[in-house]
Amino acid sequence: MKAIISGGGSGGHIFPAIAIANAFKKRHPEADILFVGAQGRMEMDKVPAAGYNIKGLPIAGLQRKITLSNIIKNLQLPFKVLRSRHIVRSIIRQFQPDIVVGVGGFASEPTLKTAARMGYTTLLQEQNSYAGLTNKTLAKSASRICVAYSGMERFFPADKIVFTGNPVRADIESSSATRSEGCSHFGLDPEKHVILSVGGSLGARSINLMILSNLQLFVENKVQVIWQTGAWMFDEASQAVRKAGVEQWVKVHQFISRMDLAYAAADVVVSRAGAIAISELCFVGKPVILIPSPNVAEDHQTKNAMALADKGAALVVRDSECAEKGIPLALQLLNDPDQCVSMGQAIKALAAPHAADRIVDEIDKLLASGKQRPS
Repeated sequence: MKAIISGGGSGGHIFPAIAIANAFKKRHPEADILFVGAQGRMEMDKVPAAGYNIKGLPIAGLQRKITLSNIIKNLQLPFKVLRSRHIVRSIIRQFQPDIVVGVGGFASEPTLKTAARMGYTTLLQEQNSYAGLTNKTLAKSASRICVAYSGMERFFPADKIVFTGNPVRADIESSSATRSEGCSHFGLDPEKHVILSVGGSLGARSINLMILSNLQLFVENKVQVIWQTGAWMFDEASQAVRKAGVEQWVKVHQFISRMDLAYAAADVVVSRAGAIAISELCFVGKPVILIPSPNVAEDHQTKNAMALADKGAALVVRDSECAEKGIPLALQLLNDPDQCVSMGQAIKALAAPHAADRIVDEIDKLLASGKQRPS
């Protein structure tokens, strides 16, 4: 039994892909799984570290910010897509998968489109509440579409849709970490409030600047911060914290590997509104302030965030307003235990457990349908 899993670009695509692979391998220990990702992206390191082989494609995403450099990159994009499809065709012919799974990210489009054209069975995992153009196109040839939100018939054929939820890391879904353990791990005082600030695995400039401009405010309010900056701002943030003399209050991390302990320590979480981040937060059950990224296709992070806000499960702050409103709102939450409890209960009710296993259920059904690999 052979499967190709394609996608990546950020932790929001990589971690679910690995979760699906782990669930598939647990159920089918003899299975051979190959990942297809984008050259130079996170998956080229994270996937091998998880024990799987990966092939890289020379693919990139559309650059939305208008600069001369980005215009040149966008002009090169069609050629990268064509070359990636050619490489994928060779990979598929050599590997001969029984099924090809796409989880989103740059590599998904050439991989799933090429596999479908070659006659291979494909499964699409849509993570967001609002489907982008690429997945709507890929859905036309997919045999199954696994979703995490209701109402996705707006975008996909209803007879192909199965609600599975989004796969999250096993250490988050099944975490038994206590607040005391989390505080101990990050060197925090468990008697004082803790804010966890995460801008996704790659960091978020506006959220980072929001934290950076409020260092003294945290001290004044006796609030501790776990701050994941991403690689690009880690040095600047570390120097600023040292210069301000607030190392006791603000703990700076480039990337947090033990997110289960970070979530356990936190009283309030400030986060981007990526689909997987939200899915993890549903299991965590903590009050959360979502600051959607404005730099994503179809503004899908805002739609993800509002799907929670409408249920009383999150507060939403516009990216352009977070510098002014984000931290005061977080401090207000910390001082309102009743609202914290109600928000935590509301978001936890939205958790979808065993999503990776549910997706593997659908893979098994497709494999059991008897469709043979193309010759």
